[in-house]
Amino acid sequence: MRRFVLIFFTVFSILSAVCPAYAIDVSARYACVMDAQTGRVLYEKNAYDRHSMASTTKIMTALLALENTKENEIVTVSKNAAGTEGSSIYLSAGEKLSMEALLYGLLLNSGNDAAIAIAEHVGGNVEKFAQMMTDRAHALGAKNTQFKNPNGLDEEGHYTTAYDLALITRTALLNPRFTEIVSTKHKSYPATEGSIARSFTNHNKLLSLYSGCIGVKTGFTKKTGRCLVSAARRDHSTIICVTLNAPNDWNYHKRLLDYGFSVNQSRPLIMKDMILKTLPVKNGDVKALDLLAADDFYLSYNGKEGLSKVTLDYKLPATIPAPVTAGSQIGTLTVRYNGDPLCQINLLAAGDVTFHEPEKPGFWENLINFFKNLLK
Repeated sequence: MRRFVLIFFTVFSILSAVCPAYAIDVSARYACVMDAQTGRVLYEKNAYDRHSMASTTKIMTALLALENTKENEIVTVSKNAAGTEGSSIYLSAGEKLSMEALLYGLLLNSGNDAAIAIAEHVGGNVEKFAQMMTDRAHALGAKNTQFKNPNGLDEEGHYTTAYDLALITRTALLNPRFTEIVSTKHKSYPATEGSIARSFTNHNKLLSLYSGCIGVKTGFTKKTGRCLVSAARRDHSTIICVTLNAPNDWNYHKRLLDYGFSVNQSRPLIMKDMILKTLPVKNGDVKALDLLAADDFYLSYNGKEGLSKVTLDYKLPATIPAPVTAGSQIGTLTVRYNGDPLCQINLLAAGDVTFHEPEKPGFWENLINFFKNLLK
């Protein structure tokens, strides 16, 4: 019996190490954990199956608004937007407020009316904006996503997958303003001539419950169930977690984010002032010049994949003409993962180079060059 127990726990330990998903299985119907930097999937459960997504829809709504408008633009609320059902920031027909205020109301208070106001302002009407949302999703590789509205109310043909939603979130987090908004716990706006005073409170409890959490969005309808998209940053690594139809999502996300950080290391690939290239100098007081990295770059990867999918793409001149000032930009380095760019780093001159007048060829050198030209 003792031998059986020993064998059981040995096999269980091996399975847990080789297949960590067994150790973190959650009862969410659909789930995806993704490294935000590279897009690698770290954990999945039915991640490619279609399901409705409730108010996590608003991630794409906000992304399109940030990409197509300025936050100081004034939006006039239509009667259609003001009458939207469900969660609301209580807009009134004819009210005028900034796109910025609508975005905070959209992402913190999950205002369905704010979503309609944004859609009508950006796309002209809800139908055109929903098509913009779908087109943008497909361009990102989220091919199993289709939007019918900007707020996530249940509607036939309105669906995504946990994987697609992680992809959309990955792009949204590249926008600094999106990240700033979804990580904000409270935001207030005073009354203006065209709008009443409002105060918004973020519904995302993980901002307080989980260290390093930076967002992103909650969602719920009776038909869809509880939906949650979260993201957290630690030690130069950002992990995205998506669950759809998950009754205990707060606890699931803490476990899944912990798992993501445990299997995804972020290590320095390039450090500031590291010598990355040495190029010949033309007409200078030195023959060659070192080029230094302008910034640090940390790469997220796990031990299984390592650096095999990383390529370095240099854009440099063949030679550096003198004079050169130390710190001046000579070229760039693009770090790619699977061919997709992760970052671009400027390459700077390591030192000063003064112009050196080239020596004029003498009589014999001119004579040799003359005969060389004749033989060409």
